[in-house]
Amino acid sequence: MLRICMVLVLVPWLPLRAMADVRPFPADFRTERIDTGGAQIHVRIGGRGPAVVMLHGFGDSGDMWQPLATAMEHDHTVIVPDLRGMGLSSHPDSGYDKKTQAQDILRVLDSLHVGHVALVTHDIGNMVGYALIMQAPGRVERWVAMDAPLPGIGHWDAQLCNPKTWHFNFHGPDEERLVAGRERIYLDRFYDELSADPAHIDAATRAHYAKLYARPHAMHDAFEQFVAFPRDASDNQEFLSHGKLSIPVLAIGGEKSYGTSLAEELKFVATNVQAVVIPDAGHWLMEEQPHKTVAAVQSFLAGA
Repeated sequence: MLRICMVLVLVPWLPLRAMADVRPFPADFRTERIDTGGAQIHVRIGGRGPAVVMLHGFGDSGDMWQPLATAMEHDHTVIVPDLRGMGLSSHPDSGYDKKTQAQDILRVLDSLHVGHVALVTHDIGNMVGYALIMQAPGRVERWVAMDAPLPGIGHWDAQLCNPKTWHFNFHGPDEERLVAGRERIYLDRFYDELSADPAHIDAATRAHYAKLYARPHAMHDAFEQFVAFPRDASDNQEFLSHGKLSIPVLAIGGEKSYGTSLAEELKFVATNVQAVVIPDAGHWLMEEQPHKTVAAVQSFLAGA
């Protein structure tokens, strides 16, 4: 069953700051709610030129990309969806495997009559992005992946044993009852432990996402992203059996998080991988070091 979500209100853009709270997208962006057959996807669209799609992960929504969208709208058509079950998209009862979510994004692009794209992804967005590329050969021309590996690929088994990713196996009705009404406390755990400096993720940012994840069914669906990892691993191994990607890939890791190891992981699925490490950053690259992260993405995409 699909549930109706709120409409995002746009107000004028405010300047990017070193420690950015969540800012509205530029006023010339529009929002659409696109029916993909299994979900209603909330999408922000703005700018003009070659298309770039930005996919968020857990603990965020598409709102995380505001600094990058603002920087790129002058020479790119920027498309920023919320993944199903997250942000202001709908909350279907199923479809949280990354292969299905990638199909959501492909249907969004078809609805917008967008063909070839560059792809910028973070966290779970990386997983959806890889599934998108593999299901639509030739459609993605360049891929920027940030600070998260792919289920079933490379050293994934070691990742499952990492104490910092304990939440991969934290799901179920009792876990949901524990978190209900305590979404801010739960999310703070990740902002604090997975950042280089928790002060770089300010109170306004934390409150913004806590409110989104406190919406009906939102935390359940966030947990479902992790429940789907075994299926995602199987799907990824099937994708890989068809060969590695040849498109240019930029792997961006936080200095205090994946660093250069993300590039090593992505070399299991791609032959043309570059690495960038963002200093003084952990996992939350866009929140912790927006200027440096935006510069790295723009430099790579400018090489297209």
